[in-house]
Amino acid sequence: MEKLPVSIIAVILAIIIVIAGCSLFGKKKEIKPFVSEVVHPDWSVNAVFYEVNVRQYTDSGTFKAFEKHLPRLKALGVDVLWFMPTYPIGVLNRKQGLGSYYSVKDYMGVNPEFGTAADFKEVINKAHALGMHVILDWIPNHSSWDNPLAVEHPDWYVKDSTGNFIPPIGFDWTDVIQLDWSKKGLQDYMLKAMKYWVEFGADGFRVDHPHETPPEFWERARVALDSIKPVMLLAEHEGKQFVRKGFDMNYAWEMHHLMNSIAQGKDSAIAMSKYFKREMATFPPNVYRMMFLTNHDENSWAGTIDSLMGDSQKMFATLIFTAQGVPLIYSGQEVCLDRKLKFFVKDSVKWDSCYLTGFYRDLVRLKHQNKALRNGESGGRMMLLKTNRDRKVFAFYREKDDNRVIVFLNLTKKPVSFKPDLKSLGSGEYTEYFSGQKAALPSRDAIQLDPWGYKVFIK
Repeated sequence: MEKLPVSIIAVILAIIIVIAGCSLFGKKKEIKPFVSEVVHPDWSVNAVFYEVNVRQYTDSGTFKAFEKHLPRLKALGVDVLWFMPTYPIGVLNRKQGLGSYYSVKDYMGVNPEFGTAADFKEVINKAHALGMHVILDWIPNHSSWDNPLAVEHPDWYVKDSTGNFIPPIGFDWTDVIQLDWSKKGLQDYMLKAMKYWVEFGADGFRVDHPHETPPEFWERARVALDSIKPVMLLAEHEGKQFVRKGFDMNYAWEMHHLMNSIAQGKDSAIAMSKYFKREMATFPPNVYRMMFLTNHDENSWAGTIDSLMGDSQKMFATLIFTAQGVPLIYSGQEVCLDRKLKFFVKDSVKWDSCYLTGFYRDLVRLKHQNKALRNGESGGRMMLLKTNRDRKVFAFYREKDDNRVIVFLNLTKKPVSFKPDLKSLGSGEYTEYFSGQKAALPSRDAIQLDPWGYKVFIK
């Protein structure tokens, strides 16, 4: 074979070195957890969230009708009620019959279809009397076309080249127009309106689509609202920028989609382990992450828990109640809601107990009673465990003071027999939470899990 000239060999070697350098130093950057300065309200330590869809909650869709459900939700163990938007809905360019909750006509008003401000105040007061807290849905990205702000402060809105208002780009949100968050006046108004609701009785906000808003505003809002009383701020966003100083919690969207993917046989327990390793390397322990099987968006548009997860629901519910994160229950989830609720028209939940009602009550009780399962730094850091069936079984433990919880989950539709590596934990006597059976771990015998099975051992 003819030898290559030295000059060509040198060029090839240089290219190889550059590629290797890019691979080593440009592609695989080390993930470093940031520091969050947020101080969470004391009442959030082991909180379980519940999303309230007032329109669809009862046949009348009113605050007074929902109020009758408060004792039931207290018995379920709910700590925080997140109300979907309760503001008047725009009429101009409204979608379908009743319009979208997220087309806000008045940021300091109450939707007359739900009742009066006095009715809403009564619901909040009764929730507080039962030991629950209330957060409101806040919509800073856009307003309805006929919100008075569009007339009084048209400069607070984004406009096209001809000077006309525009809906948010990239979405089928033709019933709303985009707000311009570069305007100081808009920021001052939003903070004024949020303070109004905290003084009204709200304990915080779930902020819808904060993507176009500056994180600095929420840092300012955090200080201003906390000066009234300690509040909870939840961002409908996956990224880190909002939870550094402003928000207590953001959405674990990737986790939600991964659970659906595993339920549909597209991913395995290996993917779940990789997810949590990355999660714990990215977010510090004091950042809350919202975990959910469904919510109003997923239920109305993507599908039901049954259609997306099938028989894996109880196993994944066990995961989000025991893993590091804050669990959410959506309206009707606790009574086997098995259909997509319509979004723009009336479509009431049918209330009755089902096999899931007691199950979710047990999960809430487990989270409340065990220190290891508390939220943020108050709970135990999640530690992954190895097994001899790591493609099928996801295993971990959490420990705080004298409390330890070991969780084994079968992430497949077939039964599995496995042995976990528990050497680092030593031996001990445990109780399996759901069956009440005593067990010594580690065990000489293999652990058996049914299809989509789960076992939670507590000590």
